[in-house]
Amino acid sequence: MFNRIILIGRLTRDPEIRYTPTGVAVATIPIAVNSRYRQGEDLREETLFIDAVAFGKQAETCTQYLNKGRMVLVEGRLRERRWEHEGQKRTKVEVIANNIRFLSKRESTDSPELDQIPPEEITDLEPF
Repeated sequence: MFNRIILIGRLTRDPEIRYTPTGVAVATIPIAVNSRYRQGEDLREETLFIDAVAFGKQAETCTQYLNKGRMVLVEGRLRERRWEHEGQKRTKVEVIANNIRFLSKRESTDSPELDQIPPEEITDLEPF
């Protein structure tokens, strides 16, 4: 089987970081991916909202350098999580990130810390 996905999108909010009981950093990076297509004479646009999940040093780096509106390329695999909440079954599809590339920032951002270049890294660390 083959499970690989590459997405380019903008963060819809700042990444959130938490730590596993063993101390591994886990960051949730919410992104919006826009797609355009033609339907007859009309040009349509749809937006996919999906969370990317990064682990370890990559999670800490994303939390340090990324913020809402920043464009990223996420490469990884899809994972479906299932759980039950208040008697209702829930599911969520997310991207387990192997590689996150920080792309251009928004032109209107004047934040000096965004001018820093984050280190390049690739990780396959996943605690479960």
